[in-house]
Amino acid sequence: MVNKLELGDIIVMKKPHACGESRFEIVRLGVDLKLKCIGCSHEIMMDRLEVYKKMKKKEGNKNEKTAQ
Repeated sequence: MVNKLELGDIIVMKKPHACGESRFEIVRLGVDLKLKCIGCSHEIMMDRLEVYKKMKKKEGNKNEKTAQ
């Protein structure tokens, strides 16, 4: 578990969702994670270990403000 996941993080999964989008936002943390599809806003619950196994990379946090 190299990446520490936080609330609001955007993660990219190895396989896309049925709508074609492969990016998900973390909505709830715990033993199970609640993920919201960026494309269609469908929410799914997934075991934390399963998320780490199916995750390709972490893109960043939705709540972070970029300095410009």
